[in-house]
Formats: sequence, structure tokens, C-alpha cells
Amino acid sequence: GATAFGHPARVTARVRLGSGKVVDILREVEMGGPNHTKGVLILGGFLAGRYLPDQPLSLSASLVLEQNYGGVEGDSASMAEYVAIVSELADVPIRQDLAITGSINQLGEAQVIGGVHHKVEGVFRACQSLGALTGTQGVILPQQNEPNLVLRDEVRDAIAAGRFRLFGVTRVEEAIALFTGMEVGRMDDEGKFPVESVYGRVLATLTRFDATLASRHI
Repeated sequence: GATAFGHPARVTARVRLGSGKVVDILREVEMGGPNHTKGVLILGGFLAGRYLPDQPLSLSASLVLEQNYGGVEGDSASMAEYVAIVSELADVPIRQDLAITGSINQLGEAQVIGGVHHKVEGVFRACQSLGALTGTQGVILPQQNEPNLVLRDEVRDAIAAGRFRLFGVTRVEEAIALFTGMEVGRMDDEGKFPVESVYGRVLATLTRFDATLASRHI
């Protein structure tokens, strides 16, 4: 009806040796709509082409929005889901005082989503419920959504005072850097990333998976 709201949800991912499939758990149990599934397939396409474009990915990944009992639709969580997979592959923890919303395309670009002000305000109130705002809490959102923001005075004032933060991003790598505090890494001419970068650690894991799979086929 006329009611609209937003609230934070936790996204988790697990990865293991496999055949390159990204499993959408909500879709498997018929709680995820087609647009959410499309978002998962799109992030899978970006994942496949980002690290080892000349060979199949030797991984299996599973994704879920934890404790969701009413179903989910839309692709607004796909950027968060990609960050969760990268965190697991790189074995790098991510900050829990930031929320993120936004879809991702197969090039890794952040795309606009709906209901952005409801989502920002939902996170703001969740942070308020934990006590005083810390100044580190905030929301990562697609930069293209920034002109659409119409926030309540209390949220606007908290942002102006530095007690709550918003980060507009154009690519998912910017979000990864905010979540990890680490260099994400750029691919060189040899198809490698800096070893201690986030993407370098991801590539090392995928290379290890590929070597294990190859040894089993010998």
C-alpha cells in the first residue's frame, strides 16, 4: 500500500572448490524472485571474467540474505553479494559498521537502485538503536543515486555533523576498498594483481583451486 520502509539485512557467502557455479540459496528454496536471481547471475559473469578469463573458474559459491523469511526480489543486493564473495575468497574481513546497496553489471559498475532514502534511513535508525552514532557508521550507495536522496532532517543533520556517513561509488572496487581498508589491486599486462592486494589474494585462492582440480584430473 502506501507504506514504504528499509531495514538492513546481512549477506553471507561461502566458497569452495567446484565447477564455477554461484548458488542463490533463496532462489533454490523459491524465496527469491527472478530479478534477484538475475543480479546473482550478473555478478557471476563479472566474477568469471575478472580474474582468470582464459579458463573456467574452479569454485562453487553460495549466497544468502540471512534470516530472510518473507522472500526477496530485485537486484539491489548484488553489489553486497559480490563484496561478500570477494571477502571469502581473499580471506579478508570487512567492516560491519557500513551498509551497502546497489546493483552491479558485468563490468563491475555500480548501478542505480530504488528506495534509496528508505534504505539509508533504515540503516541510520538501526545504528541509532545501538546507542550514540560513532561517526564511522554509514551507507555505500551508487553515486548515480545521490541526486535522488531526500532524507529526513535528523539524518541530514547527522551527516552534516560527521556523525553518519554516505559514500557514493561508481565501481564495486571502491566499495571493497571502503570495506577492507586495503588496496584492491589493478591487473598488470601479465594478468596479475599485486600479491598483497585484495584481488591478488582472490587470484591466489582461485589459482590454488584450479591447481587442485587439475591434479585430480591427472
